[in-house]
Parts: sequence; structure tokens; C-alpha cells
Amino acid sequence: MSVYKKIAIGVISLFLLVIFANIGLNYWIKKQLPIIINDKNTTPYNINYEKIEVALFSRNIYAQTLLVSPKNQPKDSKNGLFSKIESITIKHFNIWDLAFRDIIQAESIIINKPRVILYKKGEKLLNNSKSIKNEIIEPFRKIVAVSNIYLNDGSVDVVSLDSNKPILSVKKIILKLEGILITDTTLNEKIPLRYEKYALVCDSLFYRASPFYHINIGKISTEKNFLKINNFSYLPQFSRKDFISKLDKEKDIYTLKLDSASIEKMDWGFKNDRFFFKANSVVMNHFDANIYRGKMPKDDLSKKYLYNHLLRNIKFPLQIDTLQVLKSKLVYEEEIDFSKGPGVLNFDKFNLRATNLRSGFGLKKTDDVKIKVKCIFMKTSPLDVDWSFNVLDKKDSFHIQGVISNFDVRAMGQFSKPYMNASFTGVFNKYRFNFYGNDNISKGNASLDYDDLKVKLFKKKHPEKEAKLKSAIVNLLVKDDSKDKPKTADVELERIQEKSFYNFLWRSIAESLKKILI
Repeated sequence: MSVYKKIAIGVISLFLLVIFANIGLNYWIKKQLPIIINDKNTTPYNINYEKIEVALFSRNIYAQTLLVSPKNQPKDSKNGLFSKIESITIKHFNIWDLAFRDIIQAESIIINKPRVILYKKGEKLLNNSKSIKNEIIEPFRKIVAVSNIYLNDGSVDVVSLDSNKPILSVKKIILKLEGILITDTTLNEKIPLRYEKYALVCDSLFYRASPFYHINIGKISTEKNFLKINNFSYLPQFSRKDFISKLDKEKDIYTLKLDSASIEKMDWGFKNDRFFFKANSVVMNHFDANIYRGKMPKDDLSKKYLYNHLLRNIKFPLQIDTLQVLKSKLVYEEEIDFSKGPGVLNFDKFNLRATNLRSGFGLKKTDDVKIKVKCIFMKTSPLDVDWSFNVLDKKDSFHIQGVISNFDVRAMGQFSKPYMNASFTGVFNKYRFNFYGNDNISKGNASLDYDDLKVKLFKKKHPEKEAKLKSAIVNLLVKDDSKDKPKTADVELERIQEKSFYNFLWRSIAESLKKILI
């Protein structure tokens, strides 16, 4: 037999051996996989699949139509985590680990169209912070250990068994998680896995944040140092009357909507088990905020802290170098009872820039927080405000100054008539205020240049009718103009501890106007 024939026979024999070995290994691995997934599955979940294929040369595993359900599922009702997955591809698995360690160790896993629903007791998203680690991550790594996870077109729903209402719903999820490390050490950390890169996109999110509010987000996209959201809303779950009927004490009702927000150069995580968040900038566009307070419940007499104190006492490192709110709108409404309707204050074309926003955690020295606001007050008048304070100042000192121009006081009728039973005519050509204060007292001065001020008072029992005698007396006391020269007044006022900073500012302004006008 010639050398060439021997070589050919050898090559063919080797080729046939590899083919038979591949067939045999494929057959053996296919037999081994159900044992790993089912018989040796020590997780709390049953895993079933329609079809599974193994490619030994490429070391890939493909599974189609997977169903995941709790092992201890009640017969008459659903309780726990359920999932249906269109397909899973596991790439570059380790044959040795699969054969001898009963674990699928691989480079990556691609999960297509997973539909996950969790039925749980209570109304909270997580009953404890370790539930994700204990119920999802730790069981998962007992079957599959991968370096990269790619999830396409997923959805997650969390439903309360108590109310049969959704707590969380996230649709069209795309997730990329690369450089994953899960060890016994990481499982004991606040974030139970480590990773090098991540990217997340989802097209809609609903979250019932509390019994009173829910959150909707149109789209979220985030990577390691960037986050953007579109069409955000934070909405009450009840009408104003129903909301107030559920309150023991006075409380603001918030209705918040936002076209878009972005966070740049973001860094967050846990250090020494302590959460931290840092960002170079946060920008909000077209933020529409309505704040409503019904005065029907009893007063909340707890102390209201100023912003120095609130930031100083945040229990983790927080740093936002620049916060901007652009082309936005703020409406404040206050109502004594439902028969009169609310008093309304409007701030349109609202633009805010704040720098050096920080918590006091771990700081011994920091620059002042500086806030600049430009807007249109009551749809008619430019308003500019400069406000500063230092987070570490335990006296909670602040400085705030501002100017409002060309203010037609008739615009205050939306607020003054239902709330003060009064309306005004006249023009504030320019009002300036400059106040220094702290947790106890406010001092400063104000000036006003105004023309043709008149006051009209209304009857308490018949607010549609003018109290003419009272109006005449008040107009005798009020100086109707400033005689082409700004009038000034010094102000000193004690803070009411159970009232907010904005109440403190409003009272200071009102005190200055009373001194100037009467």
C-alpha cells in the first residue's frame, strides 16, 4: 500500500472518528443537559423547553420556547416568578465544566423575547433588598455562568396578589451586560455582581411608587456614565377630593410631567456598602409642575427644615455639579375649601440653573449652592431670582434677592380673590427684594416703584359681591403711587418653624409690601 493511500485512509479515519465523536458527544451532552436543567436543578424554579440543539464545533447551545415557573406553585393560584422565553443561545460553552461540574460555563448568553411576570404579596416592589440576589442571581449562576448577557425585546411585570394591580411594568427591554463577575464575595455586596460595561434601553415603564402616586416613563436609555429619559410623569392616583380625604394632615399634591431629562458624566454605585451618586450635569426640558395644597385637613405642625439641613443630612455622597431646568412651567394652587376654587400662582417660561448641589455626607468644606431663576410671573412680568446657601452651615443661613418688573397686579386676582377675598388694580413698575436669613429670622430690605394702586374687598358670605365700605377704608390707607420714586422698607421677621422656606420668603415679601403701601 502506497504512502498516499495510507495518509488518505488515516485522514478519512480521523475525520470519521471526529464525526462519530461529535455525534456521540452531542448525544451525551443532550442527555446531560436535561439532567442539569431538571434532575440536578437545585433552584426554586422548574425549567422546561420545546427544543434544544448543541453544536460541538462552535460550542454553542440553542434552546427554543423555554418556560420557567416556581417549583412550589400553589395549585389554585399563581404566586412567584413565571417566564416564557422565545429562545436562548449560549455561546462558546466549556465542555469540561458541562461534563464534569454540571454547570454551563460560557462566554455569553443571548436571551430573545423573555416575558417575565412576578406575582407577589404586598404592594412593595421588593420586600427586602436581597430578594433579587436570593431569588434570581444566585439560582441563575447554579445553572449558567457567563461573562456577557444580551437580552432582546424583553418585558417584566410585577403584580400584587393583594390588589391584583401592577406594581411595575417595563416593556421592550434591551440589555447588554459585559464582563460579569459573580462570586460568593459579590453576592454579599449591595450590588450582587460586578460588570465592566452595561447598556439598557426600554420603551415604556410604569411604576406604582406609593399608594398615592404612580410613575410613567416613555423611554429610558442608559450606559455607564449617561442616562436619558423621555416623557416622564409623576401623577396622583386619585382626584383632589379623594386624595385629601385620605390625608390625616395637610400635604402637597404633586402632578409632574417632563418631556426629557439627561444626566451626563454619571458615576454611581456602592463604596464600602454606602451608595454614592455623582454627575457633571442634569438637564430637564419642558418640566411642567403643578403643586396643589388643600387646607381642609388639619395643619402639619412638624418642623419644616430649610434646604441646607435637608441636603446636609442626606446619608450618602451626592454631587451634581450643574442642574438646569429649561423652558418649564410651575403652578402653585392653594384652596381653603372646594366651594371657592383654588388660588393660583403661575411661573411660566421657567428656567433654573443650580451649581454645586451636594449632600453634606463626608464633607468638611464646600462651596455655596448657587441658584438662578428666570421666569414670567403670572403670565405678565419678568422675575429674576438669585439664591445661595451653604450645605454645611448649621445655622441654615441663606441669601435671596430678586426683582419683578412691569407687574400688573390685576393678575394676582387668580390667587388673591379666592384666597384673600380681594382683588387689585395698578402696576408695580419694579419691585426689588434682598433678604438674608437663617433657620430663625429673616432680615433685609425691599423697594417698590408703582402706579395707581387700588384695592377691592369682597364679602365673606357672598364673595361675588364687593364690600364697598371696607374697600373705601382700605383705599384711604393705601398710598396709590410711589410719586416716580421707589419707596423702600426694612424687614425683620421670625420664621414659623412648621412652615416651609417658601412661606418664609412670601411672608417677608408681604411684610415689605405692607410697610411700603400703608
